[in-house]
Order: sequence, then C-alpha cells, then structure tokens
Amino acid sequence: MNKTTKTEIEAATFRYLRNFLRENTDVQNIDLMNLAGFCRNCLSKWYVAEAAERGEEIDYEAAREEIYGMPYKDWKSLHQKDASPEQMNTFSENERKK
Repeated sequence: MNKTTKTEIEAATFRYLRNFLRENTDVQNIDLMNLAGFCRNCLSKWYVAEAAERGEEIDYEAAREEIYGMPYKDWKSLHQKDASPEQMNTFSENERKK
C-alpha cells in the first residue's frame, strides 16, 4: 500500500470514529475514559497537537467543535450527564494504575 492511500484510509477511519461519537451522544466521556483510556476531549487535544506538529495553529475550542460537531458548551448542556460515584471510582483506579 502506498503512503497516500494509507493516509487516506487512516483519515477516513478517523472521520468514521468522529462521526460515530457525534451520533452516539449517549456514550459519555467518562465511560470512554474508563473503557478505552481516551475520550472526545483527548481526541481534541491530539488534533491540536498534530496540527501544531505540522505548523498549523488550531485553538483547543475549535478542535473540540470539530470533534463534538458543535461548541463544547452546547454539547455538554445537551448530552453530558453527571458521572456516578462508580464511574469516578473506576476512573480514579485507572489513573492510579498509570
């Protein structure tokens, strides 16, 4: 496989993941963190970092909007639920293991 095709496949895979997370708003960030070790905010930070590595400046909030499909504050008010004590305990345990 040539480099251009590989990059196109990787980009399409990223867009699929981004769109999946946009459409499945019931998937909470805390659950993503507890199960996979990353969340939408992590993707936003990685987006900013990769842009910077290529000499592009992208504001973190603009990156969040790219990932969430809307301003973060809007997504948060529409879809984010308070984390349960069990979710927070799992998160804390996972953080201690790092």
